[in-house]
Amino acid sequence: MTGRTATRNRSTAETKIELWIDLDGTGQTEVSTGVPFYDHMLDQLGRHGGFDLRIQAEGDLHIDTHHTIEDVAITLGQAFAEAVGDKAGVRRFASGMYPLDEALVEVALDLSGRPYVYWDVEMPESVPLGSPAFDPQLAEHAVSSFATAANLTLHVTLRRGRNVHHIIEATFKGLARCLRDAVRQDGGGVPSTKGTL
Repeated sequence: MTGRTATRNRSTAETKIELWIDLDGTGQTEVSTGVPFYDHMLDQLGRHGGFDLRIQAEGDLHIDTHHTIEDVAITLGQAFAEAVGDKAGVRRFASGMYPLDEALVEVALDLSGRPYVYWDVEMPESVPLGSPAFDPQLAEHAVSSFATAANLTLHVTLRRGRNVHHIIEATFKGLARCLRDAVRQDGGGVPSTKGTL
């Protein structure tokens, strides 16, 4: 299927974001948020999700990285929801266990149209990652903001792990693979007894 794309622009007193996504791409990404570790995670999302993704963001990083991380996640979620459209023919559900060295993360999601996030990922103590810094505690906020804006039901559970970088990266890769599976075309109608999602 072609044409599952969306463009989103968001401009506030805190951030300015230009974003484009193609759900049926080849995993080509161009991401610049000013937060290098976050760029790395968003790159993983596009590459492992098989989405073409372009994100250009400018934010008030002199204050904190929080506003940029949150607003990009919200904008990406909104674009994802727009691109997936009425969900006719999609698989809808996806889940799996995703390792990265010693870290193992379980991800399950439903393109339900009902935003709900269950997050059971206890982060070990860690210094912030990169410069400007990505606070590991913002991983939950980024993922939750994305899922809520995309109208997903999402469960993320850490099974084991000691390295914060590995835990966060396994989470983003797992989310990417589940999104890739859930949006895959697998039939003709909307996969719901209600006829809509």
